[in-house]
Amino acid sequence: MLKKLITGIVCMICLAKADAQELQARFSVITSKVSTQIDKKIFMTLQTALTNFLNNRRWTNDVFQPSERIQCNFLLTIEQDLGNNVFKGRLTVQAARPVYNTNYDSPLLNYLDDNVVFKYVEFQPVEFNENRVQGNDPLVANITALLAYYANIIIGLDYDSFSLRGGDNYFQKAWNIVNNAPENKDITGWKSFESLRNRYWLAENLNNNRFNLIHDAIYSYYRSGMDIFYENEEAGRAGLLNGLNYLNTVNNENPNSMIMQVFFQGKSNELVKIFSKGSSEQKIRAKDMLTRLDITNSAAYKELK
Repeated sequence: MLKKLITGIVCMICLAKADAQELQARFSVITSKVSTQIDKKIFMTLQTALTNFLNNRRWTNDVFQPSERIQCNFLLTIEQDLGNNVFKGRLTVQAARPVYNTNYDSPLLNYLDDNVVFKYVEFQPVEFNENRVQGNDPLVANITALLAYYANIIIGLDYDSFSLRGGDNYFQKAWNIVNNAPENKDITGWKSFESLRNRYWLAENLNNNRFNLIHDAIYSYYRSGMDIFYENEEAGRAGLLNGLNYLNTVNNENPNSMIMQVFFQGKSNELVKIFSKGSSEQKIRAKDMLTRLDITNSAAYKELK
């Protein structure tokens, strides 16, 4: 009897692991900037609902072990109560990827989306259908379309970092959401003409053949660079430089593209630490490319002397 009980417990644990989802997301809602007459506990309900949506939904057909789940953070700052349960805010999306044989996580995505408008009635179902992105009410559907979009971007970047072009399927899913996004006079961020830096352009760059070398750069940076530092630091730096060379080609052919800004967001400290211990030749090459590719953080790269 005891043996059967133990066997049953083991089977349950195995099933639980097999059912582990892809994301380990922490979702926070900040309301300090908005004064509203409604009970603010609605935002706690919203936070729980969106956390469950990200963590409990199956985004791929692959089996993830609990330790393999992608670590990510979503910070939704509510800035305005537009009335009738419609809110406007900003969404910060961050994701990281563990580096082989270390306890260090390297940034995959660190992006601020300041075009978030949605409708939420407390306890309403949080649903998403990739075949019917708009839903019955575009303002209700917009928040889940946003999260599904970023979930696929995160998974795509993670897969790209482990295998060349491994994220293509998920970048395409994000692009499909863009093409079928909710439409309303208050909803922005999904159209090419609205801005040069929005959800449209991020997905466009990741799917456009003109930016094919971006995927080579991501793979080289993480798999041929960061992941082999434990065994061979010089080879790791060489892998990173190879990735920067790909990015340099992309930038020369497509100057001022959104994907370049997104790639480097949150990476300057990491890059400075890595190349500060490199050879003089590596420092010169890294400094030369980084000050041109990541202009926002060019001052930080001047430390590479």
